[in-house]
This record gives sequence, structure tokens and C-alpha cells, in this order.
Amino acid sequence: MTTILIACGAVLVLTTLAATVFLLARRSRDVGEERLAALVGQLDQRMEAMVDNLSDALERTQEEHRRSRVFRELGVTIDLDEVFDRTLDVAGALGGVDAAVVSVAVEDGEPLVASVGLGCGEPAATVPGPPDGSMPRWIRIAYEQEAGGETASGAPIRAALAVPLPCGDERIGYLSVYSRTDAAAFCAATAEDLEELARRAGPAIDNARRFREARQMADLDALTGLHNRRYFHETLAREVARAHRYARSLALVVFDLDDFKAINDRIGHLAGDAVLAEASDRVREVVRSADVACRVGGDEFAVILPESSITDADQLYKRLEHAVSARPVGQAGRLRLSAGATDLRPEDDAISFFERADEALYRAKGAGKGTVVAVESTTSLPRRAEGTATNS
Repeated sequence: MTTILIACGAVLVLTTLAATVFLLARRSRDVGEERLAALVGQLDQRMEAMVDNLSDALERTQEEHRRSRVFRELGVTIDLDEVFDRTLDVAGALGGVDAAVVSVAVEDGEPLVASVGLGCGEPAATVPGPPDGSMPRWIRIAYEQEAGGETASGAPIRAALAVPLPCGDERIGYLSVYSRTDAAAFCAATAEDLEELARRAGPAIDNARRFREARQMADLDALTGLHNRRYFHETLAREVARAHRYARSLALVVFDLDDFKAINDRIGHLAGDAVLAEASDRVREVVRSADVACRVGGDEFAVILPESSITDADQLYKRLEHAVSARPVGQAGRLRLSAGATDLRPEDDAISFFERADEALYRAKGAGKGTVVAVESTTSLPRRAEGTATNS
């Protein structure tokens, strides 16, 4: 509504000025040409100034509308990445801001940090923020930079402004903005705008963070600490769709502990649970950070390998087998693994992909255990894991 009123005002002003010029032109026969030219020049200047003022008002109104919309949206999403993005979007649009960082504390872990406007040569963690202790409403910092201190993003950081992220009576982190142009770039008005953003964003970030933590706990198997069966099938479906969409490779390894039922019968289920937990720790040590290790039931496990081939899956099996069997596991002694491995085919969905790897696992069991059966295209390659794996 405000935008419409401003536009109508602009039209009215322009119409009035045009009428004035027209009347002056009608009277031009009674006025000298020089005086008329001077009057027209003054009217042009006033018109330009008025149009500039109206344009500035329109831009401010549009920015206020955008910020109001973002503030409303902050409270309706529980996706932490989305809340971060919207917060940084508003912070980065403030006057004089070239970069922004939001950092949220995590209990017993590294803080969650998101940034915008920082180059690869200046990660968010290296840009100073407010101290960890109590802090005032905001902190302004001016940086003295040596000559030639340009970064991959251009000029170095000259000034910073940081405010706490409040949630109730607690401070959950901080929100900072940075300028590359002026050590005195940020005024009290900017600080107040940033503080208002922090007040709106703090509760939304806290809710999204708690939801993510609860979701992560719900995605973990309580005994082993690996991802659980539900998370495995959700992630596998997502990775299969992604691999098909972008023509990427994807591999899968499904394995279990050989003769684990006999181990349970011999040492009891409580001790058997301890064996599963220890074996899972060893699994976690050898999978790559990009791999997704899961417990899919009992003593059966699976590892999703994004951007990987059947060769990568076979190498992972060797690392898994060595990690688990190299030394005794509790009362169970030395364990052996059997596994099935495969890579994604064009016609696969998540179900057929998993079923082929699972079937390969049972073929490995039938081949004498302690082996991996790797299924690639139409070729089946059983490998026996005794020292050095060989084709059989």
C-alpha cells in the first residue's frame, strides 16, 4: 500500500511540474528568454531532486517490505540452514555490509558457523567475533591493515560490528557484519538494525537447532551410534535419485558378522551387544567422511558410498574386514565379515539397488563366509578375504 501511495505521489508531482512549465511557456511572451530559461532550469533541478527522493523512499519501502517478509518467514521454518540463509540475507543487505557471519554455540562441540561474502582465503573462523564472556548490546571493531593485504575477495576487512543472538535470557551465539571499505562504516543505526535482526533470528535459530539435534538423535541407532534403518532407507532413496539426476556414480556395501548367532549363544546377549558396539566403532574409524554407515538390523550393516565405484566399495570392504578382524573383539575373539557390494545401474531404484547388494551378501555367505561378492553390471566377482583378497 505504501508503495502505491509513493508512486501516486510521484505522478502527481510530475503532473504539477509539467503544468507549471506549460503555464510559464504560455507567459513566455511577457518574460525574457533568459529569465524563462533560468526558471526552467530551477524546475528541472527541483524535479530531479524530487524524483531522487521519491526513488530513495521507494527503495527504502521495498527493503522494509522484504525485511518484514523475511522476519515473518524466520518463524515458520525449522530448517537450520534455511534460517541461517535468511538471517545472512538480511544482514548482508544492511548499509555498508560486505560480509556477514552467524555463529551458534553447540554443547560439547564446535560452534555452527555460516557466512556470506567471505572468500576462501578468509574463512569465518578466522574473522574475530565478540568475546565468549558477557558482552554489551553491540561491539564495533576497526582493523588496521598493512599495504598489500588484499585477499581473494578483494580489499581486506576494515571494520566489524557484532551483536549477541538472544533467546530468552540466554545468548546462543552472535551475529557479525563486516566492511571492506571504511573502518568507521557502521553507525548506531546499523547497530540497531542488526540488533533487531538478532532478536528476531535468535529464537528461530534456537528452535531449528534443537529440531536438528533431536532429528539427529532419532536417526541414530542407540546401541552402535551408527545411523539406523529408517535413516538408511531415506538416505539411500535420496542418493539414488541424486545420482540419476546428475549422472553420478554410487556404490553400496552390505555386510554382517559371520556366525554372530553362535557368538550370542556362547557369551550371552549383553556381551553380544558389547561386541556389536565395539565392531561399530571400528567400522566408523575406516569409513570416509562422505560415506554413510548404518545398522540395518541385528548384526547387518550397510555403507552408502556417494561418488564411488564398485572398486571403491571393494576397497572399503578390505578396510572393514581388516579393522574388525585384525584383533579380538571382547569375549567374541576374532570376527569375520561377509559382504555384498554393487554399484548403481541406470534402471535401479533404491529398492532394487539394496536388494542386489543384499543378495550378494547371501551369496558371500554361501561361498564360505569371510568374503565379499561384488556385483558389477552382469558380472559377479566373489573375493575371499584371507590376507590378500583374490578372485575365485
